[in-house]
Amino acid sequence: MVPRASTTSDVFNAVGDVHRRAILDVLLTGEKPVGAIVRDVSMSQPQVSRHLRVLGEVGLVRCRADGRRRLYRLAPEQLQPLHDWVAKYERAINDRLDRIEDYLEELQRQGEGSGT
Repeated sequence: MVPRASTTSDVFNAVGDVHRRAILDVLLTGEKPVGAIVRDVSMSQPQVSRHLRVLGEVGLVRCRADGRRRLYRLAPEQLQPLHDWVAKYERAINDRLDRIEDYLEELQRQGEGSGT
């Protein structure tokens, strides 16, 4: 299998950057202009704009003009592929935890049955 190129052409790579995740977190509270995002994530305006462009290219962020301002908002439905991928691992972890719980309950029943 060929390793993935380090690009930002899909949701997985786009959210792989800590700065872009911070911008997504800021946009969870609603639509914001670039200046507010810059303030909230403590990055320069050019850095924020670059990250917003990447997030926009993969569809995670939408932009609209409001006069001279550009307002950005989260498009959470685009996170579905990431959610579906993570859900497989969540199910596997939960299955293991269920087996551990069953094993511990069995040990407890055995301990109660032996009178200790």
